[in-house]
Amino acid sequence: MPKMKTHKGAAKRFKMTANGEIKRSKGFTSHLLTSKSPKRGRNLRTSTLVSDADHAGIRKLLPYG
Repeated sequence: MPKMKTHKGAAKRFKMTANGEIKRSKGFTSHLLTSKSPKRGRNLRTSTLVSDADHAGIRKLLPYG
């Protein structure tokens, strides 16, 4: 059986943690930043974990972690 291919778009957006969780960055950070508060901008900089509902689908896109 051939090797499975990694979805390159997903590989650029998601990273695996050591515990097997999937890390993602937040959206709404590229433009129209003047209308957003500085506190909101700082909070958007931090990464977060993917929800449990989306976990299985992203694991299929990243077969080798």
